[in-house]
Amino acid sequence: MNLYFAPMEGLTGYVYRNAHRACFGGVDKYFTPFLSPNQNHKFTAKEEKDVLPEHNQGIPLVPQILTNRAEDFIWAAEEMKARGYREVNLNLGCPSGTVVSKYKGAGFLARQEALNRFLDQIFQEVDLEISVKTRIGIAAPEEFPELMEIFNRYPIRELTVHPRLRTDFYKNTPDWESFGYAVKESRAPLCYNGDVFTAEAFRSAAARFPSVGSVMLGRGLLANPALAERIRGVEEAPMTSYRLAAFHQALYEGYCLAIPEERNVLFKMKEMWTYLICMFPEADRYGKKIKKAKSAGEYEAAVAALLREREPDPRAGYRATL
Repeated sequence: MNLYFAPMEGLTGYVYRNAHRACFGGVDKYFTPFLSPNQNHKFTAKEEKDVLPEHNQGIPLVPQILTNRAEDFIWAAEEMKARGYREVNLNLGCPSGTVVSKYKGAGFLARQEALNRFLDQIFQEVDLEISVKTRIGIAAPEEFPELMEIFNRYPIRELTVHPRLRTDFYKNTPDWESFGYAVKESRAPLCYNGDVFTAEAFRSAAARFPSVGSVMLGRGLLANPALAERIRGVEEAPMTSYRLAAFHQALYEGYCLAIPEERNVLFKMKEMWTYLICMFPEADRYGKKIKKAKSAGEYEAAVAALLREREPDPRAGYRATL
């Protein structure tokens, strides 16, 4: 079974990937937060840094591209090829209002004829493997069969299906019936994505769809960085406060080097703790101290107290109510 780390905008950039890869195992591929090429064919400085080969040494990485213009996708794919990448991923899943309003991400699913023309052009002109990450539609699961018919026309390297609608965002439960339809109909190899927060949830999904060879983990891995190891049954390196402290230190130092302003470093770390605190049930008071820290010293003291006084529970998963 292949285990992938989902692209999480603002969270899983190169600093995070390097810290995770150094401290934990079990992940077969990482995907970048989306690159959004503009009509001037330029990446932002942040995007450029994120895909630099020297920032991703030893990391099996797939750049993800967000656009609805074939010429922009083709340009971005060629840029990735020049940097040594062998696969790019098309984002048809982002539900953000600002993205969808431009008919990008999940919004592109509403324009099926345009999507078909887009795919036809990029598969003719891009000399790289192209994988796709998609939702099942905008507002109704009845949209999915037509989308699958379009996808089946092209040699997609792998189709990752997050079986939610755009209108679901990340609420409600995954639509198992629609994913089952993909299992029966897809000509491309499938990857499942959605609400795999624990090893038990993984086993349930794997048992339901035994022919699916890949699973993409997102919020579950952010909440428990050792989740992929736990799924694989790795017992020689259990999650402990000491091990989590080593990961935290690598991440913290990485952000301090990459981000000049202390307050922005703290913002990034606090955002990560909205997930990491899930491993510490009934530790809300520690989480509040971390969230309220106004200086590096206050932040470091709050984290040290948590890791000194509490052990993480490796069975815990992301709590969607946070």
